[in-house]
Amino acid sequence: MQCNARISLSFTHNNFIKYMNPTLLNIIGASLFAIAIIHTFSTKYFLHLAHIHPKHSGILHLLGEVEVVFGFWAMVLILFMFGIDGSEKAIQYVDTRNYTEPMFVFVIMVIAASKPILQFAENIVLATARLVPIKTEIAIYFLLLSLVPLLGSFITEPAAMTLAAMLIGVNYFGKEMSLRFKYATLGVLFVNISIGGTLTPFAAPPVLMVSNTWNWDIHFMLTNFGWRAAIAVLVNTLAIVWFFKDELKLIKLKEKNNTLKMPIPITSVHMIFLIGVVVFAHHPAVFMALFLFFLGFTTAYKKFQNELILKESLLVAFFLAGLVVLGGVQRWWLEPTLMSMSSDVVFFGATTLTAITDNAALTYLGSLVEGLSDEFKIALVAGAVTGGGLTVIANAPNPAGISILKKHFPEQAIAPLGLLMGAIPPTIVAIIAFRFI
Repeated sequence: MQCNARISLSFTHNNFIKYMNPTLLNIIGASLFAIAIIHTFSTKYFLHLAHIHPKHSGILHLLGEVEVVFGFWAMVLILFMFGIDGSEKAIQYVDTRNYTEPMFVFVIMVIAASKPILQFAENIVLATARLVPIKTEIAIYFLLLSLVPLLGSFITEPAAMTLAAMLIGVNYFGKEMSLRFKYATLGVLFVNISIGGTLTPFAAPPVLMVSNTWNWDIHFMLTNFGWRAAIAVLVNTLAIVWFFKDELKLIKLKEKNNTLKMPIPITSVHMIFLIGVVVFAHHPAVFMALFLFFLGFTTAYKKFQNELILKESLLVAFFLAGLVVLGGVQRWWLEPTLMSMSSDVVFFGATTLTAITDNAALTYLGSLVEGLSDEFKIALVAGAVTGGGLTVIANAPNPAGISILKKHFPEQAIAPLGLLMGAIPPTIVAIIAFRFI
């Protein structure tokens, strides 16, 4: 504890002048970041205005798309950079950002939501549900909120989010279900995805940012995070199933039509593409090449495909890329804020800060500081994943879930406050699991 305090005080003293004397662009960047967060919470209002003001519905609808928000304000930031520092420095800034995560999320969303993969995942869930001695509809709902998020530790969180959101939306978000049920489900899904990816060091974005630097392997993740995450995921899922048991009893899964049976070779090829993209997640040139081959394969075998979710995936990638651009000028206030905390405080500080910035950004900043204790590192990452379900920007896979599920909500918009309220109870469970067990 005293060691952590000395590290924090030393960091604050040595970096106070550097970080607390922001440039004009730092201040503009922080202001635009704050505006973007407020805008994120206002998208439902813009969509409402688009419906009542058809003359200006185009621009209002654009501003009401949550996936557009950070990309839009990132563009404004770049325009300021052009005006203040000139085109050369502005272009250099854009070129030096790391866009691997937005590109990866785009590719993994498209592949994971393809018909053969979805059908394969659904068959696994159905087969497992038959082994559970409860109503099939309830068993499948339970597995989609527990098994699939935990599988995210192996197929990556964006893939798990895509699979779970697609199957939940089709089977459980019908018009007869209450908004309370939908927001509660959304909250549990987002929190469980965020913490469910911590069984391995390569699936959750905030863990990916530090695992190599801090030499965290699978054994370390399982012993320090994995078992706690599994407990929290199961408790969250059991709680929501019990709370909404009466509504779940009313659900009747849609009967499958006698459609064309999916050939095993087609499913196998899709799985190979999915696994290949996951394996080469840190190498955009490789996984983008695989993706182009994947597009060619789906074109050659159209009769076994549904329409690929290219538009939705591109919007999510645009959102994340905008977050990368805007987030790049937040270090001047975010890093000293985070690193001035002791290990006892950093867990709750990271959980709170995650709600207003990407959790991977927090852990990345932590990885830049030398001399942190293992206790501090674990608290930082645990707090970052714990708060990953609170808002759309808290965790990289969240925009993917929003993009897939928003059509099941009024005016095709998910209210950020509704998501926040739905995520608070499962977040409290995660806090207990990571901090008090």
